[in-house]
Amino acid sequence: MKKSKVDFGLDRFSGLYLWATFIIIFGIWNPDLFLTGNTAHSVASSQAIGAMLAIAVVVALAAGAYDLSLGAVINVSAIIVTALQSTRGWGIWESVLVAVLVSAAIGAVNGFLVVKAKISSFIATLGVATLVAAVQTIVSGGSQPLPPKSETWNNLTATEVVGFQVVVIYLLVLAVIVWWALEHTPAGRYLHAIGQNTEAARLTGIKTGTWTWLSLIASSTIAGIAGVLYASLSGPSLTFGSALLLPAFAAAFLGSTQLKPGNVNVWGAVLAVYVLATGVKGLQFVTSAQWLNDMFNGLALLLAVSFAVWRQRQALTKPRRVEPAPALSRSEAPLTEVSALVPAERG
Repeated sequence: MKKSKVDFGLDRFSGLYLWATFIIIFGIWNPDLFLTGNTAHSVASSQAIGAMLAIAVVVALAAGAYDLSLGAVINVSAIIVTALQSTRGWGIWESVLVAVLVSAAIGAVNGFLVVKAKISSFIATLGVATLVAAVQTIVSGGSQPLPPKSETWNNLTATEVVGFQVVVIYLLVLAVIVWWALEHTPAGRYLHAIGQNTEAARLTGIKTGTWTWLSLIASSTIAGIAGVLYASLSGPSLTFGSALLLPAFAAAFLGSTQLKPGNVNVWGAVLAVYVLATGVKGLQFVTSAQWLNDMFNGLALLLAVSFAVWRQRQALTKPRRVEPAPALSRSEAPLTEVSALVPAERG
């Protein structure tokens, strides 16, 4: 009996190797700034919201949907939760609940347009993003609301746990929940089946429309939670959501080349976020260039998608191994004459 071997190949763990390479190179290059606890804590907390948004992207992509409204959702969620407290005098938890419910409602609208109206998820969510941006302007009056002065509100993300801001803990909890749901529940298996082949999933009895709809609601809800946490962590902003959307998609696609190559997955996306952030941070310490973040994310998205397309083509062109047919008895021999008349199935 052969013992199973643990695969640490580049096809699954190249992100970890690249992360280690960044740490070694920049640690040697600029150890006084790079190899410090402050840098580690700063990268961990500053990227937590972006990683949450990447997880939201993964949930929609698992069902084959592209949710381009997530940047607008995270924006409007932050504006709502802030405006309700600072201008309406609402309590923290009522404001948070309303912001998250509004985000979920936006996901429900996305699902209706994609499932019932049969509009491409790319077009539907892009249109919804524009509408949400208009709603945000109405809610905010075109001006950024003042941050709430409540100490509880500030401590929602500012509290430290083992030197890290608690927002990092929120990220880990969210990642575990979504990972478990996608990898270890029937719902997750349905979403992956739909994302890989919608028609085949439908023919097996999966309610593809219902599950796609639910994935878009879940995706928007996660973005809404991320917006609430961003507003507490950094204060409200009218534009930050759109700046996080491309990095989130880049991380989701790059993550699909890690751990479970060919499949979008939570831990691959989170890993991609921090690999890219580590590279950007190291280069910024060395060059102080402000354009590195955009360059890294753009290149990561292009390379990840190109690699995914290449893998798909390789899988389609790779010759299949044909097992030799068992020897036929004399009584079965006439069947071979019939089988010879049947055209071979095209792979």
